[in-house]
Amino acid sequence: MPEMARVADRFSSGFDAQVVRDWIADDPDPVTRAELQDLLEAAVGTAGTTTADAGDGPAPSEPVSSDSADPAAEAPGPGAPGPGAPDAATQARAELEDRFLAPLSFGTAGLRGAIAAGPNRMNRAVVIRAAAGVSHFLRDTLGEGFTVVIGCDARHGSADFARDTAAVVTAAGGRAILLPAQLPTPVLALAVNHLGADAGVMVTASHNPPADNGYKVYLGEAPLAAVLSGTEDPEVIRAGAGAQIVPPFDALIAEAIAAVPSVAETPRAESGWEMAGEEIVEEYLAHIDALGERRQTPVRIVMTSLHGVGGQTALRALERCGFTDVHVVGSQADPDPEFPTVAFPNPEEHGALDAALDLAAQVDADLIIAHDPDADRFSAAIPVAEHAQHTGSSPGPAHGDPTTPAPLPADSSPTAPNAPETAVRTYRQLTGDEVGLLLGERIASRVDVGGAAAVLANSIVSSQALSAVAAAHGLTHANTLTGFKWISRVPGLVFGYEEALGYCVAPQAVRDKDGISASIVFAGLVSELAGAGSTVEAELARIRQRDGVFLTAPVTFRMQDTVLIAEAMERVRTSPPEVLADSPVTRVVDMAEGLDALPPTDGVAIFTASGGRVIIRPSGTEPKLKCYLEVTGSGGAREGAEGGADPVAHARSALDELITAVQEYLGL
Repeated sequence: MPEMARVADRFSSGFDAQVVRDWIADDPDPVTRAELQDLLEAAVGTAGTTTADAGDGPAPSEPVSSDSADPAAEAPGPGAPGPGAPDAATQARAELEDRFLAPLSFGTAGLRGAIAAGPNRMNRAVVIRAAAGVSHFLRDTLGEGFTVVIGCDARHGSADFARDTAAVVTAAGGRAILLPAQLPTPVLALAVNHLGADAGVMVTASHNPPADNGYKVYLGEAPLAAVLSGTEDPEVIRAGAGAQIVPPFDALIAEAIAAVPSVAETPRAESGWEMAGEEIVEEYLAHIDALGERRQTPVRIVMTSLHGVGGQTALRALERCGFTDVHVVGSQADPDPEFPTVAFPNPEEHGALDAALDLAAQVDADLIIAHDPDADRFSAAIPVAEHAQHTGSSPGPAHGDPTTPAPLPADSSPTAPNAPETAVRTYRQLTGDEVGLLLGERIASRVDVGGAAAVLANSIVSSQALSAVAAAHGLTHANTLTGFKWISRVPGLVFGYEEALGYCVAPQAVRDKDGISASIVFAGLVSELAGAGSTVEAELARIRQRDGVFLTAPVTFRMQDTVLIAEAMERVRTSPPEVLADSPVTRVVDMAEGLDALPPTDGVAIFTASGGRVIIRPSGTEPKLKCYLEVTGSGGAREGAEGGADPVAHARSALDELITAVQEYLGL
């Protein structure tokens, strides 16, 4: 094949119509070709097409709209700009400049971005380039015959992106194994090692908004050993097999992607890849079964998958372990890429669990389980109180039928006069750190301390409480950088977690966060506690009495303009606070220079005299500035609390003050 000229994939200086035309000519997808062509015509105008008419093409990803202040005023014609708004050509140019600003960046999190045409978006052309880069890296490292297992969720474009990856891998001389569509990310993570694959690709944007999609890459032991042998401990290499990529592999793959000269000329097989069957799901369920969790006391569970792909797999896992009294949030049960009932499909987001909380109150649930759309995260909510409620004559739902409608709570629906009173539970969503503490304690209590070295690990932005659990059980603790790509590859790991609802309870099987298996272990804990006449709140109190109080809270700022995030980080570095919540700041650490022997990362850690800790960093996957706050206190009865107050209440008050202080300092 003759040498091909590289297709331009970005503007070098300002808008360049020829760069757009070159990309269109190289794009194999007629839908995204037409999308860019319409934008280009709107930006430059074409014979027989006015600029205003061209404005009727596909809207930019951030459409501009305006309403007339005077209802009697003449409305603008189709495609015409409103008063003070930029004209259609200007809007189209701005959109193209953003789409061609740079290629979508490939890093340790793979690719993630909005679904649209152009190099700075998620689309088939970008995915084919990525698949070619991954294939070239593996072929150059291992030779032909490398194996890649590929999975996908139910987002827009996911199935097409997975098939394109299989076609590219096959044409490059690799063995591609395509998993059944719409499976959870943990199934793909298990498949990498179970099938002896050299790499895994999961097409998912996890809990991002509906407009996004993503492309995560895992590596097996062979490519790790080929690159790192002689420079890295073999135990570290083995521990990283099946985990998401870390440096230098992100850079090596990104370099291979950048070297792809043309998408249109990238070979894609018409067939030849393997289709995995139901057996991979059975293997995943068998791994959960092997955890040994069993229902000991009846537990009524409400579960939501937030329109994601984890629902059926999670139900099967619960049933295998004896949890059959499960009520599913019907409006969120089936995969739906639009996520219509939630503003953001993330259990962390305010309001995401509202439907589950409503159902739990109706059926008197003992536990709420929520998974994010690709089921690698898990959130729990527990009963905290009961209040009297009048009830009408309509019966509640049959406990075995989660789809049967039930009356709303009395405070939001009419009730019959003189209706009897019943006790209705209210619920509290546990923080990621509280769930991590409870799971860590449960797993640590089962470890044979006389056996091989066992490690509990969490990300540096998560609570320091897990370190105390490890010490209490004679185990080792490790801090890591943020992200499961770091947590899951810790040698000797028996449990790892991050505060963002990610937990790894069986690292030998799944070297990644796994919301389904974590929820099974948590359900087992709730059942065991109930059988002993105890509760989750009582278990938290017991651990805090032994280890001390550690309370955490996030403060998050979502910003559409990512420049503001960089400016905020620079401000924290150059002008850190001197006092937070009336406590002097004693130490400020720029994590770009390392913290506690960890590799450099973008973040700033601030410590106060009263034991407070604040870590500020940009999100790695979303346009957010994230702040992680923690306060500590003695767990001994009434020790360390002012005026003999409850130590948890005292710590909670201190945390509230710290939240306010951080918000005021940042001023965002």
